[in-house]
Amino acid sequence: MVEYAPYPEDTQPAVDSERYFRTSQLAPSQPFVEAPVTLSEITGPLFTREGVSPEEADLTAGGKALGQLMVLAGQVRDEDARPLPGVLVEAWQANASGKYRHPVDGRDAPLDPHFVGGGRAVTDAEGRYRFVTIKPGAYPVPNSGNWWRPPHIHLSIYGYAFLSRMITQVYFPGDPLNELDSIFMSVPDAGARDRLVARPEVSYGLHEHALGYGFDIVMRGRDQTPMDEERAAA
Repeated sequence: MVEYAPYPEDTQPAVDSERYFRTSQLAPSQPFVEAPVTLSEITGPLFTREGVSPEEADLTAGGKALGQLMVLAGQVRDEDARPLPGVLVEAWQANASGKYRHPVDGRDAPLDPHFVGGGRAVTDAEGRYRFVTIKPGAYPVPNSGNWWRPPHIHLSIYGYAFLSRMITQVYFPGDPLNELDSIFMSVPDAGARDRLVARPEVSYGLHEHALGYGFDIVMRGRDQTPMDEERAAA
């Protein structure tokens, strides 16, 4: 059994949060049962990283998508600050109008034919990933009393097997909707919420072409990035 350093209380979102009404419908009614981790869970089933092309990390069709062009980049690390190479990072988000390229999103907002809506990247030898995308728009949550989700990007991080998947959301600094968002505010600890906010990074941007934002991901331990893999993401 691999032992991990525990993270402090209140740094991860609750499975059932009063601020996020959907969790009352989705959260388990019984306590979690911790299954033993065997060699098969740690080592497989595996996916091939050779099947992920560099072009998949560009969600903008070569810069043709509408909206504020940006680069989101960072490093994936373990609890001891060691970089994690060969990790699959997936990104998906709404377009500049706040609409997802998905049949479930039936809101009357325009789709952008040049915006892919999702992409994949594999971390390099230093654990670094990079996406070219646009800053997403805000959108209303149906039947919620006019609750609007702030601009955010979903990230899924796979380890070296399918069962080692974690999901989080990236928010943008200074957005007034952040503190009104029931999902963002479901993380009780303010310092942990700060770890969900991307930081402006000039060096990550494209000169006179795209803004740069940095977002590092810590997989376990005291400084773990808050994750919401226990529930469906809105």
